[in-house]
Amino acid sequence: QVQLVESGGGLVQAGGSLRLSCAASGRTFSDYIMGWFRQAPGNERDFVAAITWGHGSTVYGDSVKGRFTISRDTAKNTVYLQMNSLKPEDTAVYYCAARMGWTLSARSARYDYWGQGTQVTVSS
Repeated sequence: QVQLVESGGGLVQAGGSLRLSCAASGRTFSDYIMGWFRQAPGNERDFVAAITWGHGSTVYGDSVKGRFTISRDTAKNTVYLQMNSLKPEDTAVYYCAARMGWTLSARSARYDYWGQGTQVTVSS
């Protein structure tokens, strides 16, 4: 059974940085896509970034391009989201997600496994 556990959320001032981690377990992930999504109160779940586990190819949502970086450590079975130049509008619960396949996707419905989420709050 695939399990995803996020960590690293917290409170940070605008302009600051945070690094989220997603520890994945339950199988090998060489043929998986790993993604980060976020959801603010009253909003839909939005795409943030995704990465192919095997090749490390990436894609980003428009609102985070140039500020956030997704990466993975295959030895540790962990995916990271480095968030720089944070803005108050980045405040949300951030979720790690996984799906089998080779095609990067920004659609949350295509992901089969989800973590419990970690809160990120950016103060102005």
